[in-house]
Amino acid sequence: MGAVLGVDGCRLGWVGVRWDGSTDVLVAATIAELVEAAGPVEAVAIDIPIGLPADVPRVAEGLARRLLPGRASTVFNAPAAAVLDAADYPAANAANKAALGLGLSKQTWYLVPKIRDVHDWLTSDPGVPVVEAHPEVCFAAMNGGVLVDGKTTVPGEALRRALLAAHGIDVVAERRRGVAVDDVLDAAATAWTARRVADGVAERLPPEPRDHPHPAIWT
Repeated sequence: MGAVLGVDGCRLGWVGVRWDGSTDVLVAATIAELVEAAGPVEAVAIDIPIGLPADVPRVAEGLARRLLPGRASTVFNAPAAAVLDAADYPAANAANKAALGLGLSKQTWYLVPKIRDVHDWLTSDPGVPVVEAHPEVCFAAMNGGVLVDGKTTVPGEALRRALLAAHGIDVVAERRRGVAVDDVLDAAATAWTARRVADGVAERLPPEPRDHPHPAIWT
């Protein structure tokens, strides 16, 4: 089968799992560098909000939370598009409230540089299907139900490794400088979704319209 790329954020920038039957783990500072290092791929799935709202909160996050009872807190709201132009957290929080009527969490603010990196890269027309994925939703789909144990717990890590192996993804997930084990496992989970996108069998939250790529979370 052709190669696909799953991507998750890490302290060094981005970690990717390139999957074409075998797997390669790649790390880069920017998303453009990561995708270039991966070479030709049929689809890319990234754990980062794609398609930011202008004046109405997205529905994708709410739908994802419904699939994760007990783990819904792992899904953050996507910020308003205006937040990308904010210089600091107070300005970003004010911009989000003005646009969406919601405050901006500090966790989401810390993701803004990565959201901006992906946003800017997508404007360059990368020439490959790119979708947003959420690892916990991906793992729940593989498992047929939410994974109760967190990804950094011993049983949670073991189950995620087993699910990936059961779906043909034998990835070497080891701790390295700036990249945690769960970062690699999450990237591998999004690679599973990227394969489903390339094969035309991925599921979309919300389910319609399927011909509009953003904003949605895919599994």
